[in-house]
Amino acid sequence: MSPFKPPYAVPATGSIKKDGETAAMRHFKFADKLVDHPEGITTLWDMYVNGSKLGGDRPFLGARRIENGEAKEYVWESHPKVMKRIKNFGKGLVSLGLERQKVIGIYSVNRPEWTMTEQACYREAFIIVALYDTLGAEAIDYIVNQTDMEFIVSSADKLANITQLKTQLPTIKHVIIMDETIEETLRTNAAAAGLIIHTYKEVEKLGEGGAETKLPTPEDIATICYTSGTTGLPKGAILTQANCVASITGIAAAGTAGTFAPISHTDVYISYLPLAHVFERAAQGIHVYRGAAIGYYQGDTAKLLDDIEELKPTVFCSVPRLFNRIYDKVLSSVKAKGGLSSMMFNSAYGQKRSHLKTTVNHWLWDRLVFATIRQKLGGRLRFILSGSAPVSPDVMDFMRICFSAQVYEGYGQTENFCAGCLTVKEDNTSGVVGIPFPCSEIKLVDVPDMDYLSIDKPYPRGEICIRGNSIFREYHNAPDKTAETIDEDGWLHTGDIGVFDSANRVMIIDRLKNIFKLSQGEYIAPEKIEGVYQKHELVSQAFVYGDSMQASLVGIIFPDAYALSAWASKTPEFASLSKAELYTSPEVKKSILKILNAFGKQSDLKGFEQIRAIHLTSDEFTVDNDLLTPTFKLKREIAKKVYKKEIDELYATLSNGRAFN
Repeated sequence: MSPFKPPYAVPATGSIKKDGETAAMRHFKFADKLVDHPEGITTLWDMYVNGSKLGGDRPFLGARRIENGEAKEYVWESHPKVMKRIKNFGKGLVSLGLERQKVIGIYSVNRPEWTMTEQACYREAFIIVALYDTLGAEAIDYIVNQTDMEFIVSSADKLANITQLKTQLPTIKHVIIMDETIEETLRTNAAAAGLIIHTYKEVEKLGEGGAETKLPTPEDIATICYTSGTTGLPKGAILTQANCVASITGIAAAGTAGTFAPISHTDVYISYLPLAHVFERAAQGIHVYRGAAIGYYQGDTAKLLDDIEELKPTVFCSVPRLFNRIYDKVLSSVKAKGGLSSMMFNSAYGQKRSHLKTTVNHWLWDRLVFATIRQKLGGRLRFILSGSAPVSPDVMDFMRICFSAQVYEGYGQTENFCAGCLTVKEDNTSGVVGIPFPCSEIKLVDVPDMDYLSIDKPYPRGEICIRGNSIFREYHNAPDKTAETIDEDGWLHTGDIGVFDSANRVMIIDRLKNIFKLSQGEYIAPEKIEGVYQKHELVSQAFVYGDSMQASLVGIIFPDAYALSAWASKTPEFASLSKAELYTSPEVKKSILKILNAFGKQSDLKGFEQIRAIHLTSDEFTVDNDLLTPTFKLKREIAKKVYKKEIDELYATLSNGRAFN
């Protein structure tokens, strides 16, 4: 049970409420003044220096040693060694001609050199712009040319792509390769294309003995973070060092106030979420500031649990997609075992769930039932943080029960460096995203077209608007987009629909952009419906689609292969079907649709929210096939194009009266 009494958010001191909106609400510990930065620490470089001092001679950055293609133990570099490398690398870039407040690209998965480059850029006031494959060639062209990028720090595996795109990227001159060796063919081809190639250590060597330069200022731009988006070209959010410092300070302040888990130099963090996005940048930022150790995954999410088992982190930040997978696998495994084992798990689960409002621990069940599950995430977790997308309340409860750890949920956007909301320590209420960051204030604004009003009973509803010290400066070269997003009073309009509940916690209930109307006028929030179906063991991923000219929804379902096979083997008429036949059989689809509709009804989906026809696909929605953003959100417009033929066929089936009902 939380040691604090609600309400957890209160009206900002001195704020004036306007018609059509709620009062500006703040964290209950920071009603008088929003935090901006700690005393004497005003830049991201200051934050890093602080963390380096706290870390002392302890390990700082670690990566797994690879031997004959097999990952071995983590190899670490200490805080002092990393500090020296960062300073030399920054000076090396200066000697190559990179100037203050000029752009430098980073094109790689998470690894120690990513973080070292980041900190070097903060020290020298360079502007970081992250590039990543799923942007596509068109978007990479757009970003590089829009920012006049001359330098890219890249892993060796990206060099061929940069070389291939060079004719469309006339500004690129220098490419610094993070790896120690570069294939001669790659180097030769790059040079022929007009690129000057350096290794990371060559640039470090170049910076040895270099002169000290002017320190960064809070007003310097730290990064232009391009949102991957689901449609159109990406927008570049300009975030200053002060913006980023405010967000990280907000996390630290919540920890100090006792409403969030404090981070210290004894913590170990695993970095696997894309550093191209602000969730991981903010999560790493607080660990850097507190002098914690950061271990990196191998670069393959399929091997993530192996990396976690080896690293044994104390903090784990992830996204609902991974939590949903763990949830599905554990419950499927329990069901498959059956008998006494299943009965014991269900009994233990039920007992812990009934006491979640007071504790996530149980003296007996944590050792007897949940210890082996806890080991899947290393066995040392102090807390888990979920972000980037809504997570089902059932899954949140599952994580608390099975891992016996505090599970927090965060909410934020690129445009405010993640500083939206955080849930309150030991408040295990599911379905909420918490209360404002100490650096932010939040209000709800009426959306009359959708019947969301600040005067709604029992609780006010409306578009979530955020203001504070972490709000981005503007979109790069897009004043019209900036004006659409930040109003004249400095409020960031998020496009999310929220509710202040009885404790003044924020609940997200809808999305302005992702909703649509069916032909009879009902509004549909597909993410909510997908979240329900994806909790069923048969469903790994779901794409719910509705045409405004149609009266019903249809669905593209990527089943859990193991669960589908197990279900079919126990169903006499399907037991003899091959894997391929399971995906195409009309009778299988009909049966699964009935199961999902029954499950949806149990989960309180309204009749018009239920899918009426389904297509089963054996192709997972992934970042690599461009159906997911790097933060694992479904790209709806892409999915619509990819599955246009199947969607058309499903609607034809419905219109012919042959729906699988």
